Amino acid sequence: MGPLLFRSTNLQSPAVNLRDAMLTGQAPDRGLYFPEKFPCLAPEEIAAFTNLPYHEIAFRVLSRFTAGVVPDEALAAMCREAYNFVIPLEKTYDRIHVMRLDQGPTASFKDFAAQMMARLFGYFLRETGQQLTILTATSGDTGAAVAHAFHNIPGVRVIVLFPFDEVSRSQRKMMTTLSDNVRTVAIDGKFDDCQAMVKRAFADPELKHIPLSSANSINIGRLLPQSVYYFYAASRVAQPGEPTVFAVPSGNFGDMMGAVVAKQMGLPIKKLIAPVNSNDAFPKFLETAHYEKISPSRNAVSNAMNVGHPSNLARLVAVYGGRMDETGKIHQMPDLAAMRRDVFSSSVSDERTRETIREVWNKYGLLLEAHGAVAWRGFLDWLAVEPMGDVPAVILETANPAKFPEEIEKTIGFSPDVPATMEAMNQMPEDFDRMGANYDAFRKYLLEKHA
Repeated sequence: MGPLLFRSTNLQSPAVNLRDAMLTGQAPDRGLYFPEKFPCLAPEEIAAFTNLPYHEIAFRVLSRFTAGVVPDEALAAMCREAYNFVIPLEKTYDRIHVMRLDQGPTASFKDFAAQMMARLFGYFLRETGQQLTILTATSGDTGAAVAHAFHNIPGVRVIVLFPFDEVSRSQRKMMTTLSDNVRTVAIDGKFDDCQAMVKRAFADPELKHIPLSSANSINIGRLLPQSVYYFYAASRVAQPGEPTVFAVPSGNFGDMMGAVVAKQMGLPIKKLIAPVNSNDAFPKFLETAHYEKISPSRNAVSNAMNVGHPSNLARLVAVYGGRMDETGKIHQMPDLAAMRRDVFSSSVSDERTRETIREVWNKYGLLLEAHGAVAWRGFLDWLAVEPMGDVPAVILETANPAKFPEEIEKTIGFSPDVPATMEAMNQMPEDFDRMGANYDAFRKYLLEKHA
């Protein structure tokens, strides 16, 4: 039996193995790669996770996708190296927990995927002898996680685009203080402009001679590692076989798709709650069966979620038997009844986000930043319409509150403690390029960088 194959959501490109899917990033037909079929973990295999450390769970989940492409011993070593930090699960009340995914090198959940991706890319490039340029757009945290993970990886050059006015100073400094094989480009525009420029570059015949790949959630290599922490959380808060509720703040929908992957592999999930900020195209689609992207995207305090058309909706639609192209056009409707049964989404305004930060701090002494607050509020929105029953729930906090000191201070009156790694970066000088949201200028920039 050969390796697991990955097919484009646009169905117009040949199926490829994991190595080719990751190194290519976006499929040639502009679709997103997704497994042809999902490997299943038996209930007893999932039950065994209860006593295993995180890196071992990661190995057992990811080896189902890497079989035939990466030897098990190489993958096991990558998992041990990548996941050497803690993943706190804090019980708040009853069976409600907050999972803090902010203990990695850039204090963001993106570290879970970027650390593994960089190791896999390094392995594949050593194998093929290729040189590769990773082109990625970030709405806040991806850029830093990718830049740090790929910094000085042989054979890789990294170019990160970010919307200058929509990232916090701390988020910016985590990527603009690196150099060597990393360049950051501030765009005078929105995240959607950055993402559109990246997608256009992948399909541009004038850039065909430059081997490009992506490291944001366009790349299947981002989603697969993000499925692991759902297995980990369930192994710590649920009885074997008991379903868990997950609340995941959602922007480009890569994080919540990690939960969808876990569910497809056999993890019992009672409900997946995917709240958004004021960029409410998805909850409106769930409600009305009509999808209309938001352009330009709306600027909200949960800035990493300022996405008017989430790329990963194409994958979600595919899981439910539909087809959505990269522009957001639906060619075949998914099974909406099944999607509504499995997924809940609401839109959380800035006012409700700040209110939630205050309420949760005052009631539980728990400090959330804006993205975690959107997840918490979305969870409460779901509780208002559906009985939870006696099952555990896990609310994801995706970034360290210290990344948003001004907002926390404005909302609850003090600045959060800053981790030592962030403090060191805040003191370093920045070096980045800047341009307008102009694709022709960006193409010229890429050609000059590769002259």
